[in-house]
Amino acid sequence: MPSLIDLRRRIRSVKSTQQVTKAMKMVSAAKLRRAQDRALDARPYAAIFRQVLGDVAAAALAGDEQLAAHPLLAQRPEKRILVVLLTADRGLAGAFNSNLIKTTQQFLREHEDAETLLYTIGRKGRDFFRKRGAQIVAEKTGISQTARFSDAAEVAADARRRFEECEVDAVYLIYNEFKSVMAQKLTVLKVLPVEVPAGSGGRDYIYEQPAQQLLNGLLPRYVEIVVYQAMLESAAAEHAARMTAMEAATTNAEEMIDKLTLYMNRVRQASITKELIEVVSGAAAQM
Repeated sequence: MPSLIDLRRRIRSVKSTQQVTKAMKMVSAAKLRRAQDRALDARPYAAIFRQVLGDVAAAALAGDEQLAAHPLLAQRPEKRILVVLLTADRGLAGAFNSNLIKTTQQFLREHEDAETLLYTIGRKGRDFFRKRGAQIVAEKTGISQTARFSDAAEVAADARRRFEECEVDAVYLIYNEFKSVMAQKLTVLKVLPVEVPAGSGGRDYIYEQPAQQLLNGLLPRYVEIVVYQAMLESAAAEHAARMTAMEAATTNAEEMIDKLTLYMNRVRQASITKELIEVVSGAAAQM
């Protein structure tokens, strides 16, 4: 049976941990609001841009079939694949990172016939796959929560260059899409080659520039927007996951403190009862 001193020390330790988890919950809650607003505000722009690109590409390809040979539209057998994995730089976010890593491992198993390269964003994914000897061709850390467009443009430019130079035959994004504070959706999205959305071409555009020039401007920007949207979604999902995890940890700490306090009171009561019995027994023996 632990002593009263040991129980008091353990209660103090749990209370200290509870203060940390409560502070982390408040910080994540404050950051979540801004990250959520950024992700939600970017969705309409990304959706409209995707629709416009689909209409322009469909109309342009209908007028000139040679445009299908555009470097970013080139369909090739997927012998070399680049996977851009978005994880967090820190833990204590529930299953946020582990689910992404499991999804990536499943993706690698499903594409065993192809050579898969990794572009990791975030320390957790980088450290996990580096220890297991995966082919990490590029990495970025410290940007998972900031989600700046300049960082997304740099990642997109690197992926686009590798695809245009035929270093890889396809580029995929694996990230957590923000759905709500309690839920995130694991997403595996094919970025390159750019696929014209189904049902496109419903609008009739009059072009001032040649179709080739339009596609040369729209397609690279589309890749940047897709990567940027994924980074925004991942940042919001990370804050939501960490806030939920820290709230659960704070609640669990409170329950543990209550149980330890109850147990400590029982131990103290048992100690007092034992001392009383000893006093009464000693007094009775002297009579």
